[in-house]
Amino acid sequence: MIPYKTFLLCPVSGKKFNKITFPILSPKNAPFLKYPIYLGANRGRGQVYPDGSKSNNTIFTASLTGTITKINQVSDGSEIEITSLDGTTKVIDKVLNGPEILVQEGQPITVDQPLTNNPNVGGFGQTETEIVLQSPLRVQGLILFFTFILCAQVFLVLKKKQYEKVQLAEMNF
Repeated sequence: MIPYKTFLLCPVSGKKFNKITFPILSPKNAPFLKYPIYLGANRGRGQVYPDGSKSNNTIFTASLTGTITKINQVSDGSEIEITSLDGTTKVIDKVLNGPEILVQEGQPITVDQPLTNNPNVGGFGQTETEIVLQSPLRVQGLILFFTFILCAQVFLVLKKKQYEKVQLAEMNF
């Protein structure tokens, strides 16, 4: 039995690498049989970091019901200042670079309303296939067998032609 191997492919662009081809070398001691290959890929699902903060691959939502008073561009994204309806509370929601901001200054907003679009176009994909390991001697033997069959068929056709000529010659006497 061949042990399963795990391959890790670091984050890549989904638009550029929608299909990935990679070579597989057979082990030296593997019996020549049919083996299944299972592939799975998880693309674009890193919405939350281990510390609980959001990544730039998710929707940012408003944390307060009120009005957007200011949108500031900062080095690592944007800061959206929201003032509550009664004007007593101000909250700054940080949005990382990547998603497009959908709101504007002066716009009324409710809690959990999206501030950005959803840049996450990923998902989980999987496929399975089979690979057949062949011995070179088996393939050479198969080619040799087919060659013998081809020659036998040709000789049978020639023999039939010869037999027909003999029958035709016997009828002419």
